[in-house]
Parts: sequence; structure tokens; C-alpha cells
Amino acid sequence: MGVEAILVIAMFASFMFLLLLGFPVAWSLAGIGLVFGIVGHVMVEYFDSPIWFTWQGTIGVLDARIYGIVANELMVALPMFIFMGIMLDRSGIAEKLMHSLVRVLGPLRGGYAVTVVIVGVLLAASTGIVGASVVLLGMLSLGPMMQAKYNKSLAVGTACSVGTLGILVPPSIMLVLMADRLGTSDASVGKLFMGALIPGVMLGAMYILYILIASFIKKDLAPAPENREPLDARAILGVVQAVLPPMVLIIAVLGSIFFGIATTTEASAVGAGGALLMAFVSKRLNMETLKESLYQTSRTSAFIFGIFIGATVFASVLRGLGGDEVIEGAITGLPFGTTGVLLTVLFITFLLGFFLDWVEITLIVLPLVAPVLFKMGVEPVWFAIMFAICLQTSFLTPPVGFSLFYIKGVCPPEITTRDIYLGVLPFIALQILALALVFWFEPLATWLPNEVYGGS
Repeated sequence: MGVEAILVIAMFASFMFLLLLGFPVAWSLAGIGLVFGIVGHVMVEYFDSPIWFTWQGTIGVLDARIYGIVANELMVALPMFIFMGIMLDRSGIAEKLMHSLVRVLGPLRGGYAVTVVIVGVLLAASTGIVGASVVLLGMLSLGPMMQAKYNKSLAVGTACSVGTLGILVPPSIMLVLMADRLGTSDASVGKLFMGALIPGVMLGAMYILYILIASFIKKDLAPAPENREPLDARAILGVVQAVLPPMVLIIAVLGSIFFGIATTTEASAVGAGGALLMAFVSKRLNMETLKESLYQTSRTSAFIFGIFIGATVFASVLRGLGGDEVIEGAITGLPFGTTGVLLTVLFITFLLGFFLDWVEITLIVLPLVAPVLFKMGVEPVWFAIMFAICLQTSFLTPPVGFSLFYIKGVCPPEITTRDIYLGVLPFIALQILALALVFWFEPLATWLPNEVYGGS
């Protein structure tokens, strides 16, 4: 084993050690990168890491890997989509949707849980922020479902699991980051959005099917309400009025990207402006709401960009040490074929989701493993969607799934941690089934992008 390989392993070991000590991820990544950058200059003869500012060209154009992050036009879409989600969260759309759909679906066994799934899918397509979706769905649905004598595990499992769809259903900010890190036109933002659409809707349909079947088999799991409001034209009109605004916004954002009317960055601005308009129409927009939304947007964006810069320093030094070759050798040296290597990468991604946030995994792991898999002939969009489903599943997996902590903070006192764990288990099984379906039937992720953008 050469000096470069030893330094690469030491970099990863140092990063994990600092994380276990509780150091912030962004500072850990950047600090380790700078320390090993100095070590690389001293110990490695051909060390080359372009993280520093350099002058290039005849007139001296300032160029640097870190500066390129801030100058990347695609990254402007991140704060726009984040603002869109936060503003929609404060516009009251979710509450209106919930009340309208309950009026229509309430008479069904499991009708309230089905309503949560439908609202969650629309919320996921509108916001793309997991924490906000989980907390909002929990606040809106857990109390009423407890009053309707729903099984505690089913109620909390539904709200928690549906909220995680925000990481997969476009316009997901995770897919925007993944497209940038993959760095290939074969996996652009538009293609990833299209590729995630069918698996995301399929997951929502699987949730609904499970709830209806489980409620039918076990009558006391999700009983129909005793006092049923009559279903009339007014109730149907209320559903249409509640569903129409978010649907128009989703179509405006995704449609403008899919049909080439706007770039991802321009479409994100349309989404942010539309969310602002909807909050104004619903009379929820005031200076305090706007101030809080801008603050949350700035805070979340700074968090992501901080990790982004740290990961860039880390990855750049890693490449200077020959990390790409070390990782490629480790992956291709596995005693499996391409399928076995792909499954191994997905399994490791799933395990990493127990300890790291999706931002770190997307920024650190994805750029290292994806090029190797692409060289082995793995289709980029197909791999990216499976990678995203893996990360989504890790959000729910006990004991450290992030969504479990989000939902715990808004649970009524009678719902215990055990209820949460038991509640998410069936939905984890459904997500693994969805991952298996996408794995065995590649067109689930690739057919729509190929139809819209062309491809083999």
C-alpha cells in the first residue's frame, strides 16, 4: 500500500473520528482537507489539488474550485426552492387541503390516513423539504387521528413516512444537488426530476394501498368515523379549490423545466414567486411571516453551502492524493459483477444514512462512487434515483432516522418512541420494495426522461 492510499484512508478515518466527537460537519471537512493538503504537499511528490485561487488566461481570470461553487448558476435554485417550501408551509395550504379531503374521504376506513398521504404527496411536490413536511403533517393529522381512535402506530407511521417523500418527489433540493455533483448531462436536473416522478407517485400509491388493505383486514386499525358529514357538491368544490393552487404551482415549476421553457434556476424563481403570491392570496403574508421565511431560507442555505464548500475542499485534496484511483480500485476489486458492485454501493449508502445527513452523503460519497459505476456501464439517472430512494429509506430507519426525531417533537404525549418505531416498519418495507422494483425494472426511472429528453 502506497503513501497516497494510506493518506486517503487516514482522511476518511479522521473525518469519522471528528464526527463522533461532535464537531460540525462543514468545519470537519474543510479542516481535514486543509491539514491533509499541507501533508500532501510535503509527502506526495506529484500532489496537485486545485483548491487555491489561481490566475489563468492572458488577462488573469480568477479561477478556483471553491469560487466555482458560489458562481454556479444552478446553485441559485437551492435557496429559491427552500424559500418556496417555507412560504408554502406558512400559507395555510396544507390545512385547507387536509380539511377538504377529510370531508370527502372521511367515511372510508383509513380515510384520514389516506388523506394524509395525498396531502403529503402534494406537499412533497410543493416544498421538497423533509423536516418541514414531517412536522407539518404530524401537527395537522396526529391529533384528529387519535380522536378518531386510529391505531397509534399507523397514525404516526403514516405522517412520518409520507413526510419523507419530500426528499424524492420533484422539485426536491436533493435532486438539484445530486445533478450538480454527478456532473454529467446524462443526469441533468430535468432528467432527475422526471426520473423521480414515477417512483415518487408509485410510493404514494403503495402507501394508500397498504392503508386500505390493512384497515379492511383489521377493522379497529383505522375505523370509519361514527358521525359522517354528508358528501355534497360543496364538499367536492372545496377539494377542487384546495387542490388547484398547489397543482398549478407544481405544473408551473416542473412543466417549465420539462418543456424547456425555463432553466432549473428560472423555474425555482417562478416557484418562489408563486408561493409568495399564494401566501398573499390566503391572507397569511405579513412582514413577520416574510422576515421569518427569509431568515429560515438564509439559515438553511448557509448550512448547505457551508457543507458544500467543506466537501469541495475535502474532495479536492482527496483527488490530489489519488483518492479517485484508490476508491475505483476498491470498488472494481470487489468479487462481484456490475450488479453486485451496484448493490454494495447502495447498501453502504443505506448504512451511511444512519449516521450522516443526506447533504453530506450526496456531497462526499456520490461524486466518488458515481464515476466508477458509470464507467462500468450503469445508467446515470437509474442509479441516481435508486441512490435517492436509499437515502429516503435511511430517514425512517430506527434508531437514528432523522424523520423519527422530527415527528417525535410534535407527537401527543400518548404516542411513545416504541409506537413510532413500530409505525414506520411497514413503510420501510414498502420503500425497500419500491427500491427493488426500480432496480429490477429500470424503465420506472428512465422511461419518462427518455421520452421527454430523448435517449436510448
